[in-house]
Amino acid sequence: MVVNIFVFGSNLAGRHGLGAAKYALYNHGARYGVGEGIQGESYAIPTKDNTLKVLPLEEIQGHVDKFKQFAKEHPEYMFTVTRIGCGLAGYEDFQIAPMFDDCPVNCVLPNEWLAIL
Repeated sequence: MVVNIFVFGSNLAGRHGLGAAKYALYNHGARYGVGEGIQGESYAIPTKDNTLKVLPLEEIQGHVDKFKQFAKEHPEYMFTVTRIGCGLAGYEDFQIAPMFDDCPVNCVLPNEWLAIL
């Protein structure tokens, strides 16, 4: 049985108070205080630091790379990726989408990103 995992943008402090992070907290088992990685049926990718300051694109790329490696190692999961970094962090789709261009086949990307890729 394939488990569906909700992938959302977070902050390193794990304060899941708004947007997709809040949705993950209440609907997909995200844990308050955990800012990165698998949590319940969700996976957090940091786009902000511990003080809620937006991370530079290079740092976000590093977190995305960790996620892609995790996804490759876990074909039993189907990852539904939200538009991380394109909401509260303020980045544009064209800045974030290329970070996901080589995602494994068990990742479903937003239509906005598929149009770019």
